[in-house]
Amino acid sequence: MTTLKELASILNISVSTVSKALNDSHEISETTRIRVKELAEKLNYKPNRIAQQLKTNKTKTVGVILPTVTNPFFAEVLHGIETAATNNDYDIIVCLSNETLNKEKRSLELLSNGSVDGFIIAVARESQVVKDTKHIQTVLDSKIPVLMFDRVVSDIECDKVVVDDFKSVYEATEYLIKEEKRKQILLVSNIEELSVGKLRIKGYEKVIEDNGLTPQILKLANDPNVHETIYNYLKENSNIDAIVSIDHITGIIAINMAKKLGKKVPEDISVIGFGYEHTNLLSSPKISIIHQKAHKIGEMSMKLLIDNLNKEDHKQQTIVVPSELNLSGSTK
Repeated sequence: MTTLKELASILNISVSTVSKALNDSHEISETTRIRVKELAEKLNYKPNRIAQQLKTNKTKTVGVILPTVTNPFFAEVLHGIETAATNNDYDIIVCLSNETLNKEKRSLELLSNGSVDGFIIAVARESQVVKDTKHIQTVLDSKIPVLMFDRVVSDIECDKVVVDDFKSVYEATEYLIKEEKRKQILLVSNIEELSVGKLRIKGYEKVIEDNGLTPQILKLANDPNVHETIYNYLKENSNIDAIVSIDHITGIIAINMAKKLGKKVPEDISVIGFGYEHTNLLSSPKISIIHQKAHKIGEMSMKLLIDNLNKEDHKQQTIVVPSELNLSGSTK
């Protein structure tokens, strides 16, 4: 493997000059920079990352801990994180908590031994349910920066990137009430025990209260027969004329179950769910969604963490990424 010293010897210049030329230092002339880079490319020179880490005490690597990647939202966030990392010459190491407290703890312990400079994390379902996030605070106490996105813990002080979950559901439900004149609006959820789920339910309850309607909430988080439960609820409550789903899947199931009962969507019943850019391709008619801008959440998360890593005067902040109501075939 070619070294800086060998490049310097061939070009008859100092190692320092070679290093500065490869890093585009303004101290080095354009002619010298071109000579150094051409030779480095010809000899397939690769910088020694370990040596760089020892010199700067930085790995230029970030640990990303996700609850799952089977949920398209987290997969899209990861894509955004990777995009921003690449653009800023960072690498990422991805671990999955599989929604468990123990795996989340193990991932943090594994990577907090000097393998990464900081963490981006969406808290596991179990961690939120049992309210055990001491392991995240322990990492922060050891002076390793942590950024939380989507599922965050209000008691932990760190950078956060979120959607305004309360406002998103309030406005979507308000659209059904004001524009479509719906009165019997059902909220369907399989994430009611999570921080995001609680905020979304509060947004629904508030707009229902503000308009003098009666709340109807179907909670499915621990239900092994979601399809059957939604079908039976709609069958027993035939007056339901709209559904708001606050997760990425039950809205699509609701469309299918309504159609199975002979209801026309959106003539008889309107449906709005949470989703990403291509969610509406998964149902017929295409489902209207609250678009969370997952890719942007990922990009913003990585950029904010890098700012924390590189600036001594970094100020802790919470960035709210606005969602967008994208109407399609499941609403009038």
